[in-house]
Amino acid sequence: MESGKNHGEARRVGVSHSGSLKDKGGVQSIGRAFAILEEIAKHRGGIRLGDLSRRVGLHNSTTFHLVKSMLLLGYVRQMPDKLYRVGRPLFALAAAALDEVEMVALATPVLDDLAMATRESCHFAVRSGEHIVVLARTAGSGAFQLTERAGVVRPAHCTALGKILLAAMANDQIVKFLGRGPLERFTDKTIIDVAELTREIVEVRRSGVAYDDGEFNAEVRCVAVPVYGFTGQVQGAIGVSGPIWRLSMQLLRAKSKAVRKAAARLSGEFGWAETRAWQVLEPASARRRKSR
Repeated sequence: MESGKNHGEARRVGVSHSGSLKDKGGVQSIGRAFAILEEIAKHRGGIRLGDLSRRVGLHNSTTFHLVKSMLLLGYVRQMPDKLYRVGRPLFALAAAALDEVEMVALATPVLDDLAMATRESCHFAVRSGEHIVVLARTAGSGAFQLTERAGVVRPAHCTALGKILLAAMANDQIVKFLGRGPLERFTDKTIIDVAELTREIVEVRRSGVAYDDGEFNAEVRCVAVPVYGFTGQVQGAIGVSGPIWRLSMQLLRAKSKAVRKAAARLSGEFGWAETRAWQVLEPASARRRKSR
């Protein structure tokens, strides 16, 4: 009877039961521990022991002993209200693993599929100081594709990718960015007025999507959405670009659905457990307040 129960518990926590787990107690414990960590990570606001036990299919006593070990190691922490949350060492491990090389490796197949779906050039970018860096790109199948290479640096205030990354900054960082000097004009459509750009950033935060209507290159239109990391903060931006004669603003808005789907997929690759296809951007300061 006990063996059957263990078998059921192993299946509920996702541990393979090939061979006897009686002889592999360490494998069973590791499987249970990871199931517990994954469940805690899904609940950003924390989860109680009883709820945690039910979700992973273990008895309270078993869950308690495993959680206690993880508490001692720091991988789980208990809040004053008895809710369990993931500990800082997990964040450090994830941050160390997700460097630029790894991000490119994860982003490239997503960009490939997005380019196939949209037939346009696709890009993934991160912020570097007051500029953005395109880490990965994929050409589409349509005629007259953009030829810029990965690693190129672009301004933040007049590109769709840049507007996403600006909107994700804390308010004080944006004020500093806007106060550093005149915004450079690249085309007749470049937004160089601080008040107008501020309104644009507010709209990007509200909608979770940004557009570049010939503001950096007069012949190119772009759409971009945020990509989230394991902490729920914006890790980068993913976007689609194409010539203005082929991409009307109406068509660009239609293609934003595919971009949002790709962003949700890449966010998942980066460890973000959110299931919505996209979400409204929040400034970093607001995210910090929510996490307290």
